[in-house]
Amino acid sequence: MEKKMGEAVARVARKVNETVENGADSLDLADCKLMMFPVGIYKVMRNVTEAIHLITLANNELKSVTSKFITTFSQMRELSLEGNYLHRLPEEMRTLLHLKVINLSRNKFRHFPEQLTTLKALETINLEENEITDVPVEKLSSMESLQSVNLKSNPLNEEVRVIARPLIKFDLLVSPMGAHAAPQA
Repeated sequence: MEKKMGEAVARVARKVNETVENGADSLDLADCKLMMFPVGIYKVMRNVTEAIHLITLANNELKSVTSKFITTFSQMRELSLEGNYLHRLPEEMRTLLHLKVINLSRNKFRHFPEQLTTLKALETINLEENEITDVPVEKLSSMESLQSVNLKSNPLNEEVRVIARPLIKFDLLVSPMGAHAAPQA
């Protein structure tokens, strides 16, 4: 157990160092078994956070995203958080003025994260395989840049399916009636 944990920590450190040393615009910490974003990374990356445009934290064990994470990486264009245990986002999400793509698929959202509806640059929202029943269709329909919302494998209520189509100008991806998400392990 300790050896695996040590290997995971070393992998995270290596990926962070590569990002800093190469002046990369992305940080990939997917599949690192993270339960939270490591606080030490803020210090190591303090001089390059403005340049980070893509962050991947997919397939970890995150239960939350902190306000500090959002405000530190405020220049993000893409955020990939799929395959975690998230059920809500911090209010500070509203400050991500450059965010174009967010992937929140395979998480534990029961409610549509409405903070996303305030993001003017947002083009793609992926919430596939969550537990969402209701969607703020009116708010989404007023988002000028929005091109696609993936809500496949969510137990959406019938009202969303009926009301959404005539109101929206983006691609709304939903599962056929009666098809629901398989229970997540």
